[in-house]
Amino acid sequence: MSRDDFDLRQLDAFSGRLMELAQRRMPKETRKFIMKSGNKLRKLTAAKARQLTKKKTGNYRKGIKRGKVYKYRNEETAIRVYDASPHAHLLEYGHRQVTKSGREVSFVRGYRVFEQARRAFEQEFIEDCEAFIDEMIEEGLR
Repeated sequence: MSRDDFDLRQLDAFSGRLMELAQRRMPKETRKFIMKSGNKLRKLTAAKARQLTKKKTGNYRKGIKRGKVYKYRNEETAIRVYDASPHAHLLEYGHRQVTKSGREVSFVRGYRVFEQARRAFEQEFIEDCEAFIDEMIEEGLR
């Protein structure tokens, strides 16, 4: 009868290094990664806005911005991409077109720029996250 022994000392050392890395370096690296991802999403959103809005839209395209990194529900690190223009919600979700007397003429459909940009960016973000995790694990091995 053979007996298999496992030496768990190396695994324990590796997990210890990963925990140290997570406590010491991860918050800073994660923040940088989230900011870079936010910048990518902002650029993609601006490109979608240029593509979808052919008519003059005021400062809608100029108002697309990346927010700050924050804790979402006290556990997840997140970042926001938004439009600071006061009329952005009208172009995004649509609005009623009314005359001066208040009579509704038609409904202008929204462009849904942010939704389309989010869908287009989703796969790229997943790939970036996997690469970031691999990089952190490799750094933890050193």
